[in-house]
Amino acid sequence: MLLLSPPSTSLPSPLRNSFSFKDGRARSHTPLKLVGMAKESSDSNNDIIEKVAVAGGLVSTPVIGWSLYTLKTTGCGLPPGPAGSIGALEGVSYLVVVGIVAWSLYTKNKTGSGLPNGPFGLLGAVEGLSYLTLLAILVVFGLQYFQQGYIPGPLPADQCFG
Repeated sequence: MLLLSPPSTSLPSPLRNSFSFKDGRARSHTPLKLVGMAKESSDSNNDIIEKVAVAGGLVSTPVIGWSLYTLKTTGCGLPPGPAGSIGALEGVSYLVVVGIVAWSLYTKNKTGSGLPNGPFGLLGAVEGLSYLTLLAILVVFGLQYFQQGYIPGPLPADQCFG
């Protein structure tokens, strides 16, 4: 987008003010200032994807933290909740975190750097949180397997919610 000060019929020299005499009075014209602004990314589709990833990541990481804490303390995942909503949120959260990490690895392989910072730097923060969450998943699932001998499946089982 290009912003201009009020239009003038002639462009004065940018080095000095110019004067015109009209009706016997001297009028000063100041030089125009041109300001050019560009968006960080020209693809609005990526902008929407980044915002969805930020929102999904900011919701998913605490849900997974709650899920991992519950798994470590009880040996089971989150309860299904009303109409299975909590269990569904848990499952979708795991998929979102794995998706963000996969997108980050793909971008790193393709461009040599990770995901862009995104709006207010939140996409970069979500990317880092997703890697930490994936590490926590691996640690807690490993501990669960070696201590309990199993990792609960994605659907409610009799041993947990029977």
